[in-house]
Amino acid sequence: MTDHQHVPEAGADTATTPGADTSTSTSTDNAVPEPYLTELAPGVRAFIQPDGGWCLNNAGFVTDGTATLVVDTAATERRARLLRRRIAESGAPTPRTLVNTHHHGDHTYGNGVFAPEATIIGHAACRRELLAAGHQLHAVWPEVPYGDIVLTPPEITFEDRLTVYAGEIEVQLIHPGVAHTPGDTIVWLPRQRVVFTGDLIFNGGTPFLLMGSLAGSLRAIEVLRSLDAETVVPGHGPVAGPEVYDQVERYLRFVGELAREGRAAGRTPLEVAREAELGAFAELKERERLVANLLRAYAELDGAAPGAPLDAVAGFGAMAELNGGVPPACHA
Repeated sequence: MTDHQHVPEAGADTATTPGADTSTSTSTDNAVPEPYLTELAPGVRAFIQPDGGWCLNNAGFVTDGTATLVVDTAATERRARLLRRRIAESGAPTPRTLVNTHHHGDHTYGNGVFAPEATIIGHAACRRELLAAGHQLHAVWPEVPYGDIVLTPPEITFEDRLTVYAGEIEVQLIHPGVAHTPGDTIVWLPRQRVVFTGDLIFNGGTPFLLMGSLAGSLRAIEVLRSLDAETVVPGHGPVAGPEVYDQVERYLRFVGELAREGRAAGRTPLEVAREAELGAFAELKERERLVANLLRAYAELDGAAPGAPLDAVAGFGAMAELNGGVPPACHA
């Protein structure tokens, strides 16, 4: 991986030095580390938003110099416009295609910044869930300055697999089944051996299963492994290699074991989460997600279908309780 480019969040453009990784610097307006571009292969770049916590997702773009495809957007209009500006500054043509890896607002709120020039593609359930959820992030974090967010769902959908092209670059879209959400999409570049996983993978952060499936997330790991990618762009956190799959799988199996033991003992998900010995997983950020993940695991043990709706308000309330009464904080 080369060409780490540190970019400011807003305001006037600032010169960057290719090859310099300055991702530890902070922006002047909110002390959050600034997004940066990193080149993964010729024509393939990731847009990384440290620190990868709530609402700070990754995006990216693919171009052969004649056409450009974008993978995901951002939670605020300002950050989505920054992504669009950096694409233009790279010399890539105006994006004509945008792929959403799932419906969550941090990955889709910025769709309107790229429409109508870009055709938006996503899984059929991504479109359905986005329309049903509405301004989902506003409901959880109303204080965030999102900007002018026009909900813009995918206009082309698929069920299992779809192959599209950014000029001459082949881009395979793969639905692994219900995992992080009902409508996840893996974005796989077979020639470059780069995969954008969406939130099937968190690197350094705790996975989040409340709206998806524990069993399905484990199956999705196997789908990802089968691609034999060399470079993995997680939904949140730094770019990694395929070893990141092992880290996520270990955590998912840990959740499953806690759920089976806790349910058998008649303990609630919150009680189990409070008493859990996290071990190595204590190093993960957003540890409060454990209780939400246990809610999903309990539901599946009780026979609920993957992705069956759970009470999101109750889930976020339980996370706040586990967090000592402090709600999860959006950093966008």
